[in-house]
Formats: sequence, C-alpha cells, structure tokens
Amino acid sequence: MALETELKLGLSPGDLPRLLAHPLLAGQAPQRQRLDNTYFDTPELELLRRRMAVRERRIGRQTLLTVKTAGSQVGGLARRGEWEGPTEPGRFDFAALVDEPALAQELAALAGRLVPVFSTDFSRRSWLLRQGRARIEVALDRGRIRSQTAQGPRQATLLELELELLDGPVDALFGLAQSLSRAAPLRPLASSKAERGYALFLDRPPAPRRAAAIALTPDMAPLQAFRLIALESLAQLQANEAGLLQRLEDVEYVHQARVALRRLRSALRLFAPILPAPFVRRWSREWQGLAQSLGDARDWDVLCTEGLPRLAEALGPAVSRIERHARARRTAARAAARASLAAPRHAQQLLAFTRALLKLSEAPDAAPPPLVDWARERLAARHRKVRRGARATAQLAPEARHALRIELKKLRYALDFLASLFPPKRVQPYSRALAAAQDLLGRMNDLATAQRLLAGAPQAGLEALPAWLEQQTDTLARQLPEALAPLRQAAPPWKKRRG
Repeated sequence: MALETELKLGLSPGDLPRLLAHPLLAGQAPQRQRLDNTYFDTPELELLRRRMAVRERRIGRQTLLTVKTAGSQVGGLARRGEWEGPTEPGRFDFAALVDEPALAQELAALAGRLVPVFSTDFSRRSWLLRQGRARIEVALDRGRIRSQTAQGPRQATLLELELELLDGPVDALFGLAQSLSRAAPLRPLASSKAERGYALFLDRPPAPRRAAAIALTPDMAPLQAFRLIALESLAQLQANEAGLLQRLEDVEYVHQARVALRRLRSALRLFAPILPAPFVRRWSREWQGLAQSLGDARDWDVLCTEGLPRLAEALGPAVSRIERHARARRTAARAAARASLAAPRHAQQLLAFTRALLKLSEAPDAAPPPLVDWARERLAARHRKVRRGARATAQLAPEARHALRIELKKLRYALDFLASLFPPKRVQPYSRALAAAQDLLGRMNDLATAQRLLAGAPQAGLEALPAWLEQQTDTLARQLPEALAPLRQAAPPWKKRRG
C-alpha cells in the first residue's frame, strides 16, 4: 500500500493565468493528459459508508483500477491509503491489487454489485518540482464532475490544484503552496473529488457544519490534543465559509463559522501554557480581524431574525421604521464577512496556520504532563473564575455580567474539548447547568447588543424602546441567581472521587 499525501487547493478561473505565470510552473513545460474517471459503489453505497473509493481511470488506451481508504483531510491536506494498478474495463480484481488480505476479501465480496455512481472528466497539466529536500508533483485539473441520477443528469465544474508529496517532509507541501499563492489566491479545499461526486449523485444540498465531537484519549500529550482540536475547528470554519462564499442565505453559515473561530481562539487560550508563546501571540492576533467581521454579521443576523420580531410584538408597527435600517446594515455586515473570507490574505492565513500547527513539537527538555491531570488543572482554573464571577449575581453590573458570560463560554468550550476524558454521566449534568446559565446571559447580551446596534437607527415613534430593553434586561437579571444555582451545586466532572 502507498500512503498518499497531498494538498488540495482551489482557485478561480480568472486567477489561472497568473498561477501559470509563476516562475516554478512557467520554467518547464507541463505534461498533459486527459483523464476519464468512473467511481463505483454498491446500490446501497456501502463504500461511501466505509469512507472508501473505488475508481476506474482511463488514460488513452490504458485503464487503471484505484482503491482509496478512509484517511484524514483538513486544511486541504489529505492522507490516505491508496492502491493503483492496470486492469481491464469493468474487471475488479481486488485480490491482485490490494495487499491487505482482509480488505481485499471485503472488496471482492462487493465486486459483483458495484455500479457507476459518478464520473470526473478533466484535463491535467502536471509538473515535477523540488522543494528543498522534497519531490512534489503539481497537478492542475480542469473539467467536470457528472452523475446520472433518478432526477436526471447532473454536473458541476472542477478546477483545482493538487500538490502530491512523492518523497520528503510534509512541510514542503505548504512551503510550495505558499510560494504559488503569491502569484494567485489558492484556497485549501475542504472536500475531495469523490466527496463532491457523491454529493452530486445524492443531490445533497449544502448544509452548515456544526462542531464535531472531540475524541481524546488519556495517552495523548496535551500538544496532540490541541492539534486535534485546532484541526477540527479549522475544518468547521472551512466548511461554513464555503456556504458564505456561495452566498447561501442560511444564517447558520455565519453562526457556525463564528463558532468555529471562537473554538479555535478558545483552544489557543486554553492550551497556551504548553504552546510556544510566539505561536499563541501570532495566531491570537491573526484571527482577531476575521472574528470581528463574523461577529458583526452574526449580531445583525440575530437582531433581524430574532430581535425585530419581538420588538414588533411589544412595540407595534412603529418598529417597521427601523427595519429598513437594520436590514441594510445586516446586508453590509454579511458582505464584509464574505469579503474577509474571500480575500487572498485569508487563504494564505489558512495555509500558514495549518503549516505552523503541523510543525509544532514537544519541548525537547521537558516530558509532557499526563493529559488527564493537565485537563483537571485547566478546567478547575476556569471553574474557579466562574464561581468568583457568579457571586452576588443579583447585583452584578452590566460589565460584570458580560465578564461572567465570557468566563462561562471559556469554561464551556474547555469542557467540550476535554469532556471525552471523563465519565459522560458526570459530564452531562454539569454541562447542562453550564449551558442553561450561558443561555440566560446570552439573552441578556442580545438585548445589550440590540441597544448598541439600534443607537443609529431612526427613533421617531420609538421613545419606549430604551425602557422596554431595560425592563427585559432587569427581568432576566432577576433570574440569574436561580440559573446559576445548579452550576454552583453540580459536582465538577473532572474532580477526583475519594476512595
């Protein structure tokens, strides 16, 4: 089995001439091929469920059979097992191709039921380049993905750049990608050709991506845990920014992209003691601008979709006078968020961060602390800050309530990251209490945000607005002691039990 390691990058057709003019590509004539590929699966899509792909590739008169296994893919970097060899069209001799007997036997059992599900047909220009000690094949693919479905034929355009590591360090892929991106914006791709083909075949509409569960194990070092969390946050960010850049209107794209970035920044703060200080400083600063842009868009989304309907119900038709103002500001904020994500700088930032993240290593002069002990210490510190902030809750000033909400959010993210290290039965009650308190403080924050956003809106006929917002805030503030009581009473799930 060969281990395929490649970096997939997207670009726009208008940037193609600038990319091809890069000295590394313009300095040698590319090889040119026409590749016709058919992907197979069973009618029940068993290969898709196993995250595998079986492909038949035709290059001129030659036919190749390829098997790819499930691997990892994030930040455009994909690593997976691959077998490829000559075959005859329609002949699936997995025993001769796959050198893992158990896998070959599983595939052979499916061979008689394999049918075409989609195809990728494209022209390829390829270059063989050296990057330091590495040899890298650069492949520029342009064509279409096609599928015949029950609803009729479907197709999608295909334009991507693949950097495949033939030998040498993985870091060289990112070095080459960053060099090429200076000529034309290159964006890490979050999905493979096969994933896009299956989405086409299934007529699966794009959907916002929520954070996936983090599965840590006690034998991991804290740095390994951080890398896993950061890569998952990055994957969530990329998946949701794709929906924003396609101008899909679901407000969850902004929300989940913002959540992903908050999780990433929270992980940087949580793991800061075991990370290099320059790394933490740089990336805390680098992500700040995008966080502000997504935050502005989310604030206007919440006001327009949740706040204005409640205001209209309470204050009547006069609210319509500020709706036009709010919708215009919301449109501008969403456009600014899209511009931030579409900017070449953001694509370069994704590459640079993924590269820096994968290069992190343990300090050579210190053994890493056991992850469970480290997690207990960090969670306990977060918990103490929340308890201090929750004292005298009924008398908390707005600034103190805001500070408490931030500390609750930090604790909730930290627990979410590290929960798999502790028994679920102990985590769940504490997590529910934490979520309930954060929800109440979040509703209070939405009222404060509405007051700030509407300060510049037409106020004629809305003299009662400030008083109504203050009354709603006071009502919620009186509920704070009761909302925080379960959190004070719940046993921290990370605390060691006696005996």
